[in-house]
Amino acid sequence: MDHPDYQAQAKPSIWQLITTIPVTIKEMITGKRSAWEASKKLRHPLLSLTWQTSSAVQIQQQLEHMMASVRTSGVQTASLRSSQLDPYSVEELELVQEIKELTKYHNRSNVSRTAAYLACYKSYPELHWALLAHFVSRNGGYNMTDLHSGLLKIILNDQEKERVYLLLERCNALIFQDAYPQLLLYMKSKEKGRSYFHLLSEFHISSFMVPFWEHFWLNRDSALLTVGLIINEQNYIEYRVIRNSFYQHHVTSTLSFRSHEIAGLNHIVIPLGINEELVGLTLSNFSKVHERIAFGKNLYALLFGHEQVLDRAAAYAYAVPHEGSRSEYWPKFFTDQKELSTHEALVSPMLSRNEALPSGNKLYSPKLLNVWQDLPYEKISREDWLTQTDSLGHLTVPRRPKLFEISHEHRNSLSKLAMMHDLDRLI
Repeated sequence: MDHPDYQAQAKPSIWQLITTIPVTIKEMITGKRSAWEASKKLRHPLLSLTWQTSSAVQIQQQLEHMMASVRTSGVQTASLRSSQLDPYSVEELELVQEIKELTKYHNRSNVSRTAAYLACYKSYPELHWALLAHFVSRNGGYNMTDLHSGLLKIILNDQEKERVYLLLERCNALIFQDAYPQLLLYMKSKEKGRSYFHLLSEFHISSFMVPFWEHFWLNRDSALLTVGLIINEQNYIEYRVIRNSFYQHHVTSTLSFRSHEIAGLNHIVIPLGINEELVGLTLSNFSKVHERIAFGKNLYALLFGHEQVLDRAAAYAYAVPHEGSRSEYWPKFFTDQKELSTHEALVSPMLSRNEALPSGNKLYSPKLLNVWQDLPYEKISREDWLTQTDSLGHLTVPRRPKLFEISHEHRNSLSKLAMMHDLDRLI
C-alpha cells in the first residue's frame, strides 16, 4: 500500500531490510545482558512495601462473609448497605454531586485523567495507586497515539485504528470513572477529618472496596489498598469491555491489535528522565484478568519497592506534562512535529545504524489531542462484579521483579515494529 509521503522515494529493496536483521539480533543478545546489569544498579536501596498479612486475611474473610450474605439474601451488598443508612445530610448530598461533577470534568480525555491522577498523588502521597495509575494512563495515551504514528499509520486501516482506540479509551475512561470518586472521597475525608466512605455506594463502587477503604482510613496501609484497587479495577473492566462481544470480535482477536504484542510494544514504560533509562514490564496477555492483576501488582512493587526508581520516576512525572507523544521520554528517537519526522520509505535501516535519530529523520509520535477527539461520556452497566471468590487469591504481597530495566528491549521492539512497517511497504 502506497503512502503519499513516500511517492517521491526510489523503490525500496528487500536487501536493505535483510541487512538490518543481524544488527537486530545482536541488539537482542547484548541488550538482555545490559538490562540485567542496569536492573542490578537500580535495585538498591529497597523500599519496604509494609504488607500486613493479618490485615489481608481479615479483609478476605470480610469479603467472603459479604458474599455469603448476598447468596443468602439475593440482594447485592451495596444495595443492602445503602438501604440501611440514615438519610444523607445536605452536606453529604452536596459532596456526592461535587465529586460526580469533578469526575466528569477530569474524565474528558486520557490527558486530563493522567494529570488528575498525578495531582492526587502529589497532594496525598500515601495514595500509591494514584501514581501507579498515572504511569499506566501515560502508557495508554502512548498506545492511542501510536495508532497515528509513523510506524503504524500504513499498517492499520482507519476502521482498525478507530476500533483499537475505542477499546483503549473505554478501558482508560471506565477505570477513571470508578477509581477517581474513591480517591476524592478519601481526600475529602482527610480535609474534614471524618470518614465519608459510607458514600461509596452512591458512585456504584463495588462492595469489594468497602473493607479496603475502611481499613485504610484507620491504618494507612498503602500496599494493601493498592492491591485492592488493582483487583477491583481490572475486574470492573473485565465484563464491561474485555469480554464485550464487540471488542472480542472486532478488536482483541484481530491481527491489528496483536501487532503490538507481536512487536513487543505491550510494555508499560516508566521513564526515569528524558532520554534516560526506562524501567517497566511487559504484559503478555491483555485479555486475561488474572494476568492483568498479577502484572499490576508486579508493576507496583517495581515502582514503590525501589528508592531510585520511585524518586526518579516521580521527578520525571512532575517535570514532563503528559500529552501522549513518545517524544516526551525519548526525543532522541521521536518527534511530535510531523514536518520534522522521517520520510524514508524503509525505517529499519535507519534505526539499526543510529543510537539517536537526527532532526528531520525522527519517528512521528503525535500529541494525543492533535489526532483524537474527546468522546462523549458513555453510560455503563451498574452491576457489582463481586459474585465469585476467584480474585481473592490475589490478596498477597506484591513481589519485586528482578529484571525491570527495559531500555534495550523497548528499542528492540521499535526495530521489530519498523520491520513490520517496512515489510508492508515492500509487499
